[in-house]
Amino acid sequence: MEFRAQARYMRVTPQKARLVLNLIKGRRVEDALNTLVFTKKRVAALENANYLSAEKGIDVDVDTLYVKSAIANDGPRMKRIRPAPMGRAFRYVRRISHIELVLAERGHKDGEGLATVVGEESTHSTSPARKKSAATKQSHSKPKGKAAAGKSKNKTAKKKTAAK
Repeated sequence: MEFRAQARYMRVTPQKARLVLNLIKGRRVEDALNTLVFTKKRVAALENANYLSAEKGIDVDVDTLYVKSAIANDGPRMKRIRPAPMGRAFRYVRRISHIELVLAERGHKDGEGLATVVGEESTHSTSPARKKSAATKQSHSKPKGKAAAGKSKNKTAKKKTAAK
């Protein structure tokens, strides 16, 4: 199960937001929150609130959650003018970002293993697919022997006729 939280029109540049987001990508949620608490960036406080909005009202085991992706995209830009000497004006841009966090439960690809029952043992048997793949490799291999040697003779014969 995935949880998605978006914070749009945040007054922080996407470049500065990506610095913090790269610190928490792929980490467990608990580790990511600890990292955000001790990061001295303004974006870290915003991300902490963003995470809490993602998990609101749903009963989920926090130990299995991890940060699947954390993206900071460009938003609209505010163009501003700063007075310059001799009656001129300089333009500058205030950047805005859209921040998106995706949290997911860590487990197997097929969805099994997210919840385990105490005392239950899983039975792992050798799959027939492995045996079958080994058999197909042998059947698809190139033939050896006289047929392979005959091909090489034909090539040398063609080269000799082309040289004449």
